[in-house]
Amino acid sequence: MIEKISTHQAAPAIGPYSQACRFGQFVFTSGQIPLTPEGELVEDDIEVQTHQVFKNIQEVLKAAGTDLQNVIKVTIFMKDINEFSTVNEIYASYFGEHKPARSTVQVAKLPKDVKIEIEMVAIVP
Repeated sequence: MIEKISTHQAAPAIGPYSQACRFGQFVFTSGQIPLTPEGELVEDDIEVQTHQVFKNIQEVLKAAGTDLQNVIKVTIFMKDINEFSTVNEIYASYFGEHKPARSTVQVAKLPKDVKIEIEMVAIVP
């Protein structure tokens, strides 16, 4: 049985999808972009946007009964891979010693023309 995960503490879905889905012990988040829980886009700065994406993901994972320390796979989509070192530093601050598998790709365009989108797969302990 697939459980749809939704929380008002993170950015709302901007289309016909769930913030995350849980299947058994696995949680699959949708790509999170730097919108506030009110649906407002944060400023056009990679640091500010990355932190907002992590805030959203943390709230979605919390609603699913898990957290960043239980993430097993991360996919990062970036508008400009030249900003990778900034994103990588922020990423490390959220994960600490936990090092899930990860892919990072540069894409031509993201929803609402944001600089970053991140999706994760986690387990519920």
